[in-house]
Parts: sequence; C-alpha cells; structure tokens
Amino acid sequence: MNEPAVLHLSQPLPLECGGTLPDVQITYHTYGTLNAERDNVVWVCHALTANSDAAEWWPGLVGPGHYFDPADWYIVCANILGSCYGTTGPATPTGPRNRPLYQAFPRLTVRDLVAAHEQLRQHLGLAKIHTVIGGSLGGQQAIEWAVQQPGLFEHVVLLATNARHSAWGIAFNEAQRLAIQADCTYQGGGPEGGSAGLRAARAIALLSYRSHDAYGRTQTDPDDDALPAFYRASSYQQYQGDKLVARFNAYSYVTLSQIMDSHHVGRGRGGVEAALARVRARTLVLGITSDVLFPVSEQQELARHIPGAMYAEMDSPYGHDGFLIETAQIAHFLDRFYVQTFAH
Repeated sequence: MNEPAVLHLSQPLPLECGGTLPDVQITYHTYGTLNAERDNVVWVCHALTANSDAAEWWPGLVGPGHYFDPADWYIVCANILGSCYGTTGPATPTGPRNRPLYQAFPRLTVRDLVAAHEQLRQHLGLAKIHTVIGGSLGGQQAIEWAVQQPGLFEHVVLLATNARHSAWGIAFNEAQRLAIQADCTYQGGGPEGGSAGLRAARAIALLSYRSHDAYGRTQTDPDDDALPAFYRASSYQQYQGDKLVARFNAYSYVTLSQIMDSHHVGRGRGGVEAALARVRARTLVLGITSDVLFPVSEQQELARHIPGAMYAEMDSPYGHDGFLIETAQIAHFLDRFYVQTFAH
C-alpha cells in the first residue's frame, strides 16, 4: 500500500475571500520516481469526494500497469482543502481550542485549492510539470492553475469541466446543501452532524452524475406485471446515499460544493475569454456526450478560447461519471494528444 505523506505549512494560508486559514496540513500521495531530468511529473487534481490516492479511485488510468504508470512517471495527487481525507477541513481540530470548526469553517474558493497545491509543489521542488489532469472539480483546479502559472505546465488535460461553474451546477449544489441544512443535527456540529441530510444530498447529486438512459438500463424493475413494494431505482438512491455517509461528512460536502460554485477563471481578469487566452500549455479538453451536469458546450468553450487546444468527445452511457469510468477512451485520446504534441 502506498501511504500518504503530510505537509504542514509553516505560515497561515491567505484566502481569496479574506483572512487566513491557520495550521494548514496537506495530505498527499506520490507514486514513482523523478527522473534525472525531472520532467516526468504528472499532477492529478481530484474531484469532489475523492482523496489523494489517485490509484484507488482512478483505476485503469493511474497505477502500475496503467496509462500513468509509476514505472515511468512521478505522479502527485493532493487531497484538497476542505475535504475530510487528511487535509485541513471543517472536521480538523484547529485554533487555540484545538476543536473542529464544522459549519463555521471559512469559505474557500478554487483559487485557495490552487494556492495549497502551489505550496506543495514548492515543497517538492518541482520546477516543471509535464501534465496536470483533472475532471469536474479537479478540472476546475487544473485550468485555474494553468491560467495563474502559464509557464509551469507542458500539458493540461481537462475532463468534463468548465471555465465558470454554471447556474445549473450551482442550483444542483444548492439543492444538496438545502437537504443537508434541513437535517436538524447539522447546526449542532459533531462528527455525525448532517448525516441524514448528506444521504439525501447524494441522492440528488446522482441525478446530475448519471443520465436518463443509464437509469433506464440499470434501475428499471424487470417484472412488467408486478407492483413493487420498493422500486429498484429507490433502493439504488438509498444505497448510494448510505455509501457516501459511511466515508464522508456533511460539513466537507457543503464546503466543497461551495468551492465548486466559486469557480470562475475570468473573475478579476477581464472575463473568461481573456483568462483562457493566458494558457500556454498544450491542452486536451474532453467532453462526455451524455453529461447533463457539465454539458459539452462548456468543454467546447474551453477549447475555443485556449490557444491551440485539442477537443474531443467521449460517447458514454454513464453521464458525468464517465470521466471516472471510461479510462480506455481517455487513454485513447491521451495517446492522440501526446502524438499531436510531439508533432509540434
């Protein structure tokens, strides 16, 4: 098992919304070894409820024998601020009383996540990154970082993500937060606070992660003549809610969904088009035809305004979750992308 490492920042981390986050720790995984030229770095940015063990949640793409193989690459993945997998978040004891802040945890943005990545990059002594890759919230981190530091990356790979979080996406997130905040245990704090609300929030989220056709294929009740006491689709929603409650907490979920809402590369930079024009890395943008949360029009916008970007679409029955599942398709497009890059 590849054990995580922890970086403790020596100074409080300034936040975009004002103030600072004290006593920051960043939990991260690395796989493989830096080569002599130090040019084989792949940085993986994870999505909403994932962790720093990219080989665990992105099998088929990261890990021994897969596309980004530690035998060839030095792979870094950091758990993001606000999460509950080792990096400072709402459930982390902090401050003079050494207690979790829970719902009083400060507001964070995608730019704050990137600031933490920057601290870790400098700690690891990485002057150049061959490829930064991420999907969904991970892609939002990757494009924000590439806008901030155009000279740092040789390649950027963006999957099922956007330049600015949409009103549609924010509305989905707010519906989930309303479910959590309606749970009377949420306001009281504590490790189990908001768990019933989180269960409901996950059920809402799944409707945006998958598609009408995907539910139709896998969750339709098989007997046309029976009146089920409990429908298969209902059981599936409850099962997925229980799974998330067992491994996550409501306070991190609220914090991270608000971080996603904050994503806007054009804020303070003259708009999205001007911000994306700053990117200098060779860029691959992948959309998913069945994605209702991040429709392909959002990836097309990224590709249209990032200089020289390559755009492709994956056909997948899995909706937004396709960026986690369709690793064979992702590998195919990565091959095409790197060949195109070498041709330049």
